[in-house]
Amino acid sequence: MMNFRFLVLGALLLMVRLTSTTPVTSAELSHEPDAVKEAGRIIADYEARIGPLEKAVGMAWWNANVTGRDEDFKQKEDAQNKLDAELANPDRYARLKRVRETMQADLKKRDPMLARQVEVLYLIHLEKQVDTELLKSMSAKGNAIEQAFNVYRPRVDGKELTDSEVRKLLKESKDSARRRAVWEASKGVGPVVEKELKELVKIRNEAARKLGFRDYHVMMLALNEQKQEDVIKLFDQLDDLTRTPFAKVKAEMDDALAKSYGIKVDELRPWHYHDPFFQEPPAVFATSIDEVYAKADLLKLCEDFYRGIGLPIDDVIARSDLYEKQGKSPHAFCIDIDRAGDVRVLANIVPNEYWMGTMLHELGHSVYSSRNIPRTMPYVLRTDAHILATEGVAMMFERWSKNGAWLEKMGVKVEDPKAFTDTGSRMRRNFLLILSRWCQVMLRFEQGMYANPDQDLNKLWWDLVEKYQMIKRPEGRNAPDYASKIHIISAPCYYHNYMMGQLFACQLHAAIARDALKGADPASCLYIGNKDVGRFMKDKVFGLGRSLSWKDLTRYATGEELNAKAFANEFSVK
Repeated sequence: MMNFRFLVLGALLLMVRLTSTTPVTSAELSHEPDAVKEAGRIIADYEARIGPLEKAVGMAWWNANVTGRDEDFKQKEDAQNKLDAELANPDRYARLKRVRETMQADLKKRDPMLARQVEVLYLIHLEKQVDTELLKSMSAKGNAIEQAFNVYRPRVDGKELTDSEVRKLLKESKDSARRRAVWEASKGVGPVVEKELKELVKIRNEAARKLGFRDYHVMMLALNEQKQEDVIKLFDQLDDLTRTPFAKVKAEMDDALAKSYGIKVDELRPWHYHDPFFQEPPAVFATSIDEVYAKADLLKLCEDFYRGIGLPIDDVIARSDLYEKQGKSPHAFCIDIDRAGDVRVLANIVPNEYWMGTMLHELGHSVYSSRNIPRTMPYVLRTDAHILATEGVAMMFERWSKNGAWLEKMGVKVEDPKAFTDTGSRMRRNFLLILSRWCQVMLRFEQGMYANPDQDLNKLWWDLVEKYQMIKRPEGRNAPDYASKIHIISAPCYYHNYMMGQLFACQLHAAIARDALKGADPASCLYIGNKDVGRFMKDKVFGLGRSLSWKDLTRYATGEELNAKAFANEFSVK
C-alpha cells in the first residue's frame, strides 16, 4: 500500500536536536536567525513527540491487519486517536504557519532543507486542525469499516472463499452462473459497509470544509501537493491517449472470452473478466504464465533479484507475514514502522504470476524506505517523496513477473521462453491500458462522491465503469458495488496516484536504461545482477527522501516533467 523516507546538511542536524519549545512572536521572526531557531525548535519537538506515536500507530496497524482481532483493532484506533490529537495541537500549527508565512521565501533561498521540513510539517498538521471529536469519529468509522473488510469472506453454496480462491474461480471457471455467484459474493461486503461509508464521507467533507476546502477530495490532493484541476486535466489527456487502443485490445479480449464461455460478446458482463474489478487483464492467451510459478520459490526469486541489484531485502522478509490465515487482511501492503529500518510486508502468497508480481511490487516499496534512506536525512523527510513516487518504483520492479527472459536468467525453467515472453508482453500492454481506464473510474468516482455524497452512488459507479472500462452493468442490479473497493475507505483519494506512478515508473525505467545501463534498449534491459541499478536508485530517488516535491524529484531522476511518452511507448508494444 504505502511507505515513506531520506538526506541533509550537517548544520541542520544541530538544529533538529534543539529541545526548547518556547514560541516566537511575529516581530521576532522578521530576523532570519530567530526564524531558523524557531523552525528548529518546532522540528525537534515534532520528532520527540510525534515519532514514538507514529511508531505506535504503525505497530498497531500491523497487528490489527495480521490478526483481525477486536482488541487489536481497538488498540489501532486508540493509537491513531493519540497521534491525531498531537497533530491537532493548535500551538504547534500556529507556530508552523507563522514561520511558513513570514520567512518561507527567504528560507527556501538560504536553507532549502529546513524550508522543506517546515512545508511538510505544515501540510501534515493542516489536515488535523479540526475538532478532536471529529477526528475521533473519522478514525472510529474508518476502523470499523476496515475491520469489516478484514473479517468478510465471500460465501458461495455454503462455502467460505478466500480472496485467492475468488480469483482462481474467476480465472478458471467456464460456468457463467457460477462465475456470477462468485462475483456477486465478492461484492457482498459493499452492503455491509455502505451505511458507515456514506457517514464517513460526510464526516470527511465536514472536516475539509472547516479547513476551507470545497470537499475532502480537493483537500486530500492539496495536502499531497496536487491540484484537483491539474490531475483531472492529466487524466483527460490520458483518456484521449488510451481510449482507442483500449477499445481495440478489449474487443480482442471480449472475443476470446466469449468463445471460451460459449456465449455472444454482447452477453459478457462484469463476472466474465477474471478480476472482480477488471483491473487486471484476463488470461485469454494460449500460453499460461501461471504454470511456470507453480513450483517456483517466489520469495527466493525476490531475494536473489533485489540482492543482485544491490538492494537486499532479507531482513524485510524475516519481519514479514506472508501467507493466508483466518482473520488476516486478504490484501497486500508494505509498511515502514519507524523510519529507522523496521520495514515489513503483509501478503497472502499463492504460487502464481499474480503473487509474483505482487511480491516484486511490495518489496519494491520496501527498498524505497528508511532501509535505503540515509540516517542523516531528518526524520521529517526520511520518507518517500510522494505516494506516486513509491508506487512508481514498486510498479517498475513489478514488471518482471511477466518477462520470460528475466525468469530464465533468474534460473527458472521456462518451457517455451518466446511464447511466455510474447504472452507476457501482450499482458503487460493490456495491463497498462486496463490500469489507465480503471484509474479513471476510481478518480472520477471519488471526485463525484465527495462533491455530492447524496447522489445515487450506485448509478455513478456503473456510469463510470461503462464509460471508461466499457463493461456493461448487470441488468437490474442496484447494489453498492463501489463500497467493496477497500481503497475508498482505507486509502481515500489515493488511487489516481497508481496511474501517475505508472507514468513515473515508465520514465524512471527509461532513465535507468539511458543513464545507469549506458544507453541500453528499455525494452530488453532486465537489471539482473547489475548493481548500477541499485546505485542509480539510491542516488537519484531514495537518497533524496522527501527533500524534493514529486515534481522536482521527477525532473531530477528522469530529466523531464511527468508525462505519458514513455508510458505510450510501452503500451504500444506489439
